[in-house]
Amino acid sequence: MTDEHLNDLLKKMYANSMEAIFFINEKGSVVAMNPAAENILDIDVIERMQSGVDDSFCQACKGYTDEKDQISCSKCYLDYPKGDFSSFQVYLQTRGEGVVPYAASYHTIDEERGIRVLMLLDLTKQQKTQEMLQRSNLLKYVIKAQEDERKRISRELHDSVAQELLSSLVDLRVVKYMEVGEDVLKKLQQTEVSLTRLLDDIRHLSVELRPASLDDLGLEAAFRSHFKWIEKNYGLLVDFSAELSAARYGSEIETVVYRVCQEAVLNALKYAGTDEVYVRLCEEDGVLQLTVKDDGTGFNMNENEAKGTGLGLYGMRERAELVGGQFMLYSAIGGGTKVELRIPCSEDNERERETDTR
Repeated sequence: MTDEHLNDLLKKMYANSMEAIFFINEKGSVVAMNPAAENILDIDVIERMQSGVDDSFCQACKGYTDEKDQISCSKCYLDYPKGDFSSFQVYLQTRGEGVVPYAASYHTIDEERGIRVLMLLDLTKQQKTQEMLQRSNLLKYVIKAQEDERKRISRELHDSVAQELLSSLVDLRVVKYMEVGEDVLKKLQQTEVSLTRLLDDIRHLSVELRPASLDDLGLEAAFRSHFKWIEKNYGLLVDFSAELSAARYGSEIETVVYRVCQEAVLNALKYAGTDEVYVRLCEEDGVLQLTVKDDGTGFNMNENEAKGTGLGLYGMRERAELVGGQFMLYSAIGGGTKVELRIPCSEDNERERETDTR
C-alpha cells in the first residue's frame, strides 16, 4: 500500500468514522475535529472553540471517571501527562442529548508540536444494556431469595408448628375419654374443632408459600395437588391435562410456571365468574407451554387499571422474561380469558434440569 493510498484511507476514516475525533494542542485548545465530533457538540460551543474565545476543551467536558469518583476533574487528562489515559470514561455535554458517557482514549501523536488526539465512542447503548442486565440479575436474585425464604418458612410450618399442633390435638382427644364433667367435655370439643381448623390453615399456608411437591416431584404433581385443593375448598373445577417430555425441569423454570399458573387460576376464581378452568401443560418442539383458559366474563384489555392483588399481569410477564419465555394474554368482555406461557427448553435449561435431579 502506497503512502498516498494510506493517506487517502486515513482521511476517509477521519471524515466517516462514528467515533468523535479531537486534535488538541499542548494548551488544551481544540485545533481540529471530525464531523462526528462536530455533530455531538452544541453549535455555539464549536463557534467559541474556533473563534478562540475559549481555548479549553473544558467548556464541553464534564469530567472523567477515575479510581475515586464517577465524575472527576482531578488530574485532568488534558494537562496531566503522567496519567494512563489509553482507555477511560469521560462525560460530554452534547447537542440535544444532555450529558453523555463516552469511552475515550487520549495520547500524543506529534511530540514535537505537542498535538494529542482524543477519540470518543458513545457508551449510551452499552450502559443501557448493562443496566438491563444488572436489573435482570438483581430481579432473579430477589425472586430466588423470596422463593428460598418461602421454602424455609413452609418447611418450618409443616415440620415444626403443624407437628406440635397435631401432637396437642392428639393429647386433647385422649383427655376427652377421661372422666370429666359435661361442661369440660364440651369445652374440649370446641377446642378440638378450633385446633383442627388452625392445623388445616397452617397446612394450607405452608403449601401456598411453597408446595413441597414442586421441589420433590415436579410441576405435574404440584399442579394436581393444588387443583385438588382449589376444587375442595372453592368448588372451582380445574380441567387439567399434562403432556410433558420430561419429569423435571430447571428449578427456576418450574417456579415461574407454577407461580404464573397459580396467579392465573386465582384470577379466574376471583373475577371470571365461572365454575370451570382449563389448564394444559405440555412440551412441544422443545418449548414448555402452559395454557390457562376460562369461559368467564373476561375484561377489556385496553383498560389501564387491572384487578388483582397477587403477581399481576406485569409480574407474570416479568417472571416469564427472566427465563427467556413469552407471556401472552387474550381476553374480551363476555369472551373469557386465556393466559399462555411459552419457555424454550434451551441447553442451559437442560443442564439446570440435570443438576436439579441429581
